[in-house]
Amino acid sequence: MTRHQTRRRVVPTALALASALVVLLGLTAPASQAATPLTVAQAVATQDGASHTVRGYVVGQPTSTSTVVRSAFPNDYALAIADTASETATSRMLYVQLPSALRSQWGLKTNPTLMGKQVDVTGTLAAYFSHPGMTGTTAVAAAGTGGGGTGGGGTGGGTGGTGAYDSTYYAPAVGKTGSALKTALHGIIDDQTKLTYDQVWTALKDTDEDPNNTNNVVEIYSGRSIAKSDNGGGVDQWNREHVWAKSHGDFGTATGPGTDVHHLRPEDVTVNSTRGNLDFDDGGSAVAQCTGCLSDSDSFEPRDAVKGDVARMIFYMAVRYEGDDGWANLEMNNSVGNGTAPYIGKLSVLLQWNAQDPVDAFEMRRNDRIYTTWQHNRNPFVDHPEWASAIWG
Repeated sequence: MTRHQTRRRVVPTALALASALVVLLGLTAPASQAATPLTVAQAVATQDGASHTVRGYVVGQPTSTSTVVRSAFPNDYALAIADTASETATSRMLYVQLPSALRSQWGLKTNPTLMGKQVDVTGTLAAYFSHPGMTGTTAVAAAGTGGGGTGGGGTGGGTGGTGAYDSTYYAPAVGKTGSALKTALHGIIDDQTKLTYDQVWTALKDTDEDPNNTNNVVEIYSGRSIAKSDNGGGVDQWNREHVWAKSHGDFGTATGPGTDVHHLRPEDVTVNSTRGNLDFDDGGSAVAQCTGCLSDSDSFEPRDAVKGDVARMIFYMAVRYEGDDGWANLEMNNSVGNGTAPYIGKLSVLLQWNAQDPVDAFEMRRNDRIYTTWQHNRNPFVDHPEWASAIWG
């Protein structure tokens, strides 16, 4: 081998090492690598004022520096994307500004089914809402398709959006609407591990744990953080609240709907008694020990921060219990004062609450804990709140 040939073999190796070093340092990638999109984590760390393509999952709409909404989108102006479809930490999201030319196809108010989809976005990596972001966005496309503002967008109100469980757990339901969607979801979520009423105590100490104090649980209506050990029937203790009142269908506390943790929550004994078996509706008088709660003779209104949580638990119960397993067929209606009938209302108000109060990190963690540790089924309306309007809207 000649000296000249030896040098020709060394040069490509040096270039390859230099290219790798450039990428590790976050500098401009060589032309041969330009087609590979950045991850969201890389984009958040880069923010260099240059144009890049970034790949991520749509996880919501940013409305302020620290707020990303996951439903009831106010407009089509922006997307938040992340490296996983279930991401809830805004620090691991990229806020993407959408110019007017891209809003009709990629804005979440018009296309809520984009939630969970993986997309490639191209634009300038620069702060948006004083948060790591992309401005001057020039193109959005379904991941891997390349190109500009076409492909992959929904038209709103459907069920085509993808999430972490759509290709596995929810596969039989994806793409359906109305009664077909409800039937498919029932067939999925009725496969569960059933708990005894005593086991519910232990489960709630896990599912409703206060993220700021692991020795406590958070009461659903009052929002009070209280020691896990302070459970029972005494004044100012917490007990097991049936969000779908157990007299609405007369299922009591026997194993089945009476012990389904998806609608059982910790609550102050006194507040629990006040709620009783009231239906849900807006209005009434202030409830003692429950700031923001209202009640009257036939209805109960929870505080704003959990109205969506309540609605999504009720939606779950109406899908899970269809009268085919020895329990009553639980359904929603637009009435109050349903008494012991297997109905609960008001459906129209619950749909409003679902839109008004988006799914938050506490609710998502709770759904995950029930699925992985306790019942091994999920509340589909936490994963896909838009499915409520697809069935009942």
